[in-house]
Amino acid sequence: MITRRHLIRSIGGLSALGVSTAAYGVGVEPMLRLRVTRYHPTPRQWPADLSLKIAAIADLHACDPWMSLERIEGIVARTNALNADIIVLLGDYVAGLHHVTRLIPSREWARVLARLKAPLGVHAVMGNHDYWDDRTVQLAGHGPTIAHRALEAAGIPVYENDAVRLSKDGRPFWLAGLGDQLAYYPAKRYGRARRLGADDLAGTLAKVTDDAPVILLAHEPNIAPLVPARVALQLSGHTHGGQVRLLGWSPAVSPKNGLRLAYGHFRLKCDLIVSGGLGCSIMPLRFGVPPEIVEVTLGRSSPVVS
Repeated sequence: MITRRHLIRSIGGLSALGVSTAAYGVGVEPMLRLRVTRYHPTPRQWPADLSLKIAAIADLHACDPWMSLERIEGIVARTNALNADIIVLLGDYVAGLHHVTRLIPSREWARVLARLKAPLGVHAVMGNHDYWDDRTVQLAGHGPTIAHRALEAAGIPVYENDAVRLSKDGRPFWLAGLGDQLAYYPAKRYGRARRLGADDLAGTLAKVTDDAPVILLAHEPNIAPLVPARVALQLSGHTHGGQVRLLGWSPAVSPKNGLRLAYGHFRLKCDLIVSGGLGCSIMPLRFGVPPEIVEVTLGRSSPVVS
């Protein structure tokens, strides 16, 4: 998880590189750059002859000026141009910053995300900020959040400890979505003790009723060591790659259980891919980890027989 203390420490180190570098980290990389990062993992649980292209969007943090509706429109167009079989949204749609000129209402960014198109649909999970921003949900101790309702009103299904069976070229697979693991982290401000997360990994996987391969969407990556080998691939966001990444190191992301699951592809019991995301949290700064759309290709196309 990115914490204020870790991020400030990273920025302190970065400031030594000079004012021009800091200006780049605030005004150029987070607002003007956008890349597509491609992975071709080969999980042993995924059939080699089942080709599936996934486009993943994480951590929009919609707000002006850092992630405007116009910028989200550009992200949607770039994602659609990938011609993916399926598009997944990995949470944290609402602003994660206090220093903004406008908080974009959920219905507005959801209407833009509704323009995403893929043959197997667009599917979403919630992130911690989507929960933390919803005071009613925090008080009640359960959802759905405002962001959840906005996405579903826009025609995008949201999964909270649920799974759906899909198929590509007549071959089935499961898409499972985990409830957020930090959903009620700031609940102490309301003076009520309750569970930390809304996640139920065992309950989610219990909804998988056959031996078709499984893809798991989980906003935070840290559950990965607990994910059984039954799952072929876990897709996560949350970390922003640390927002500051120096020589492949993300000092703002603290290790958990000896693992620093900050960014990239990891091989555990299942394969894990952690997106660097698109927006910013705590501070409007990115350096060394440009905003990205992630494209994941599983399997390979069947050979053409002449």
